[in-house]
Amino acid sequence: MSGLFEMLLLMIGLAALGLLVWVGLVISRGSRERMMEAAAQFERQRHLDQQMSDVRALQAEVTGRIATLTQSVGERFDSLQNRVGDGLKENVKETTENLSKLNERLAVIDAAQKNLTSLTSEVLTLKDVLSNKQTRGAFGQGRMEAIIRDALPPNAYEFQATLKGGKRPDCIIRLPNDPRPLVVDAKFPLESVTAFRDARTEEEKKLAAARIRTDITTHIKDISEKYIIAGETQEIAVMFVPSESIYADLHEFFDDLIQKAQKQRIMIASPSLLMMAIQMLQVIVKDSKMREQANLVQQEVGRILEDVRRLNERVGKLDTHFRQANDDVSLITKSTDAIIRRGTRIADMELDSPNPELVKDGSRMGDLLPFKSAE
Repeated sequence: MSGLFEMLLLMIGLAALGLLVWVGLVISRGSRERMMEAAAQFERQRHLDQQMSDVRALQAEVTGRIATLTQSVGERFDSLQNRVGDGLKENVKETTENLSKLNERLAVIDAAQKNLTSLTSEVLTLKDVLSNKQTRGAFGQGRMEAIIRDALPPNAYEFQATLKGGKRPDCIIRLPNDPRPLVVDAKFPLESVTAFRDARTEEEKKLAAARIRTDITTHIKDISEKYIIAGETQEIAVMFVPSESIYADLHEFFDDLIQKAQKQRIMIASPSLLMMAIQMLQVIVKDSKMREQANLVQQEVGRILEDVRRLNERVGKLDTHFRQANDDVSLITKSTDAIIRRGTRIADMELDSPNPELVKDGSRMGDLLPFKSAE
């Protein structure tokens, strides 16, 4: 019984020991697994930290690159903005200048338009003036007077002067050194010329041309009879045409009238031709004034020549005095030279010479003395 009990205790002890061994083994295996798991966890944490460190370095690098890129983009944007701003300023400046020039041109165009409007009104006024015979005559008279008044001195012309026979021409021009004046007539028959220009048919043109020939022929005859007076006026007279276009029409379509006027010693003159003729007269007047002053100039030159002649005589007399003084100075110089030579001979004379009358050069003392002895 006791042996069985001991056997049972032994078996229980062995079972407990095996259980303890098994428990120890289980505990040891679990501890090793936990250690391995902890090491793996540490390795994973270290690897994760390394990756996080790499990520932070990469993030810093990316941040730096982004900052550099941002700075570069900002600089380029600023440069682009400056260039765009400068371009916009230049464009604004050019646009402003162009607008200013455009405004100036518009102002010129506006002024030209105003001038055209004013010219249109003046042309209409001129047409109204030319449609009236009295105002037309005053217009021609005014143009003629303006041309002559601007070119000649007041004493060289006279308007509405009265000739000996009582005739009163529109203007007379006084020529230098000639008492006969040149007559200028400012009246011209413009009605027939206007009708010739306004003619629409050949028949109307023929009628107007015939009227022009009749009117101008009559006017040429009147000027020739009234204003070309032998011994009182010049042998030619001037018929003033107050329009260049009318003068051109006369030369183009009515050359026979021009020749007829020339045969009657009448010169048909447009404003430009009258101005040229007046300028030629102005040259003649100036030349005449120069000729009038020529005698005075010659007299003054004669007086100057007389003064020069007297000055020449006085200079000649002074030269004679200078020459005489020069001769006197030359004679005085010769005398002083002779005195010096004689004084030198006296100074060099030998007192112990056996012949006291002789000097070293063989000359006698008496020849050297200024006077001889009374013996």
